[in-house]
Amino acid sequence: MKGRPFFVRPFSPGQARRKRKPLFSAVLLLLIFSGCLFCPLFFTGDPAYMQLSSSHLPPGRDFFFGTDALGRDIFLMIWHGGRVSLLIGFLAAAIAAAAAILLGTLGGLAPAPLDAVLMRLNEILLSIPSLLLTVFLQAILGKATVASLSVVIGLSSFMGMARVVRTEVRQLKSSEYVIAARQMGAGFLRILCRHLLPGCMPSILFMTVMNIRGAIMAESTLSFMGMGLSLETVSWGSMLSLAERALSGGSWWVILIPGAFLLATLVSITELGNSLRDGLYQKQSNL
Repeated sequence: MKGRPFFVRPFSPGQARRKRKPLFSAVLLLLIFSGCLFCPLFFTGDPAYMQLSSSHLPPGRDFFFGTDALGRDIFLMIWHGGRVSLLIGFLAAAIAAAAAILLGTLGGLAPAPLDAVLMRLNEILLSIPSLLLTVFLQAILGKATVASLSVVIGLSSFMGMARVVRTEVRQLKSSEYVIAARQMGAGFLRILCRHLLPGCMPSILFMTVMNIRGAIMAESTLSFMGMGLSLETVSWGSMLSLAERALSGGSWWVILIPGAFLLATLVSITELGNSLRDGLYQKQSNL
């Protein structure tokens, strides 16, 4: 009987899970994004239109996802509200990434005293619960809008990424190619864009994707607490703010359907983020 060659490794189910691509999550997220982006072309109607005579209607032929207490069509609200929630998620993640890259690279390249001051300030902000910091910043800005929520959520979620960027910049700045670039007279921006950021990109991309998920969750949480967008501005968070009234009235579809869309989006983003991180680190290790 022929034995198995010694150089052939046994197949591991864990390796299959690591190599498996989240195809279902990607397709689901693409469908949700496409529906939210192109909803004005396919789903005509005003999602904020109120018709009290049609309030609390369950899902049916006239209203696919039913109506809420104000008689608004939940099917239209899902797609139009998703545009607002996703916009807040992407804007907040972009603001957090920009702030983290600025503070992290400045701390990584700065002299030791300045680096210590910047990192202590970052740790102080990091010790404050993000939700509490978000509520505090939003109270300073006043009425919640898409722009203000994006800024507030972005500025309350960059601290962890800044620490990671600072650590990797400090490791990369002693590399031979960075030292050679300095000796050849390369400026700060050139070294940052050509040598430092590419080495930090796997961590930045993964944490940015996770920040998109966190920003959507934060917007929904603030709206559920009554501190988010007003009811006139349709979003997944503002729809979930009606949860208590919907459950007390037996209108399960008002909370279940928006919650299902929100949960599917968050889980899909998480799966894609983990796959992106594994792929980028595998590519970097191969190099």
